[in-house]
Amino acid sequence: MPWWSWRPGHAGGGEPESRGGTSTDSKVRMGVTPPAQREPERLSVPTVELAPAVAPVTLRRVGEALDMLDVRYLADGDGSLLAMWERHAVLFTLEGPEDEILVMRARPHSTVPPDWADRAYRVVNEWNHTRRFCKAYVGDPTERGQLPIYAELQVPLGSGAHDALLVEMLDCGAAVATSFVDWLHDEGALL
Repeated sequence: MPWWSWRPGHAGGGEPESRGGTSTDSKVRMGVTPPAQREPERLSVPTVELAPAVAPVTLRRVGEALDMLDVRYLADGDGSLLAMWERHAVLFTLEGPEDEILVMRARPHSTVPPDWADRAYRVVNEWNHTRRFCKAYVGDPTERGQLPIYAELQVPLGSGAHDALLVEMLDCGAAVATSFVDWLHDEGALL
């Protein structure tokens, strides 16, 4: 794996500049100033106090976080929560051997005819190459032979998470799912 320069003009192959002129001085990189830490915008959740403690992520906590975000959902009895929007639905569930992986799986209501399979794969690959969150894929044909399109975000949370982080992840997943579906209808021109 290549080592990348911390400063312009230094691509390895030599010692970084040091502070001071003698070899007994400790080596310190010059010209590298780390960027200032950004102050995260606080989530404004009215009338609800977020607990700062890290706790295991459970479906109950996921539901509480969705409530804080005013996302309405249905519980399916199999350990999943389903939120529906005009053009898509998002499944929120915990998977893995110990239910330690938070999964947010979006599926547009519209599907693609089988003769559009090549186009669907190209559009989904374009999303995956140009976006950071929610990796997309073409699903197996439905009972009617149509191809569903999915976007999925999986986060391993075996160590737990505090409430603010859980709310932020769910908010991000829901927002990106909406962006994905809007993109499929507009720029992606698939649905």
